[in-house]
Amino acid sequence: MDTIDISNLNRQFLFRQKDVGEPKALVAAKFIMNRVPGVKVTPYFGKIQDKDEDYYMQFNLVICGLDSVEARRWINATLVNMVDPENMESLKPLIDGGTEGFKGQARVILPTVSSCYECSLDMLNKPTAFPICTIANTPRLPEHCIEWASVLEWPRVHGDKKLDTDDPEHIGWLYDIALRRAKDFKIEGVTWSLTQGVVKNIIPAIASTNAIIAASCCNEAFKIATTAASYLNNYFMLIGTDGVYSYTFEHEKRADCPVCGGESLDISVKKDWTVERLIEMLVEKQDIQIKKPSLSTPTKQIYFQAPPQLEEATRPNLEKKVSDLVADGGEITVTASSLPFNLSLRITYT
Repeated sequence: MDTIDISNLNRQFLFRQKDVGEPKALVAAKFIMNRVPGVKVTPYFGKIQDKDEDYYMQFNLVICGLDSVEARRWINATLVNMVDPENMESLKPLIDGGTEGFKGQARVILPTVSSCYECSLDMLNKPTAFPICTIANTPRLPEHCIEWASVLEWPRVHGDKKLDTDDPEHIGWLYDIALRRAKDFKIEGVTWSLTQGVVKNIIPAIASTNAIIAASCCNEAFKIATTAASYLNNYFMLIGTDGVYSYTFEHEKRADCPVCGGESLDISVKKDWTVERLIEMLVEKQDIQIKKPSLSTPTKQIYFQAPPQLEEATRPNLEKKVSDLVADGGEITVTASSLPFNLSLRITYT
């Protein structure tokens, strides 16, 4: 879904100045086929979530160079759900690579066999969060203006319309609003690239780090496709902040992983906790990383974020105690637009 930004030109060889604004997938495919005669690349410009399992079933393996945690969680869950124990062709190895400045990692995931992406959520850096009171009343940084536009102004103006951080029109709207806000408070530094970086939590890319991680992913793909050598088992990490250091290790499966573990996640809460406090905990919990969760049980709707009518009808439950709605040892189903699966929580009280 990405289009080429001028900032992309300094760290790759597929795009040129004339390509700015064009879809990355289409331009890259055309360049590769011109550069390497005989190679066929079929580009797709759109969201990976718009393709069904039949689409992914046609591939021998999947390589991810995605720019968001949400997209990675979605493709990971999709490939795990595709696996049929009686059909080994349904198991599609996933090679995932990512970078953050001078740091990077590459990993090989065998869905249902080795640890999946969801198993390692607690290893991710927690996104920077700004206090609402600061962005609403006393902004001092360009990031505060951008957060104000996305967190406060977008829902005020657009209501329940979901902000799509991959849509250039949505980013453009946020940029214009944030720039206006910045001028009002005499703050400099709001740019299109920074706006995109803040709302998508993008860390500026380093060409050398990208090259190493891309090479590692290609190397693993070659080994899996040809069986020329043993593939990575299963995690490679690169740290280039002070010198260059790399190491590999086997990341183990989480028994309570909601994607590949198949078990309910045990959560301990205090008996006087309200539903609102439980939701706050779920949002903050590093190994869950869920935005705007909706809660229900097999027999009742506890709280739903959308649609507006259902949110209004279940809003009074926010102030109720969880213990009044769910028995000790009972289960709560958590859903969210950012979550590619239903999360089952087993509640115990302390």
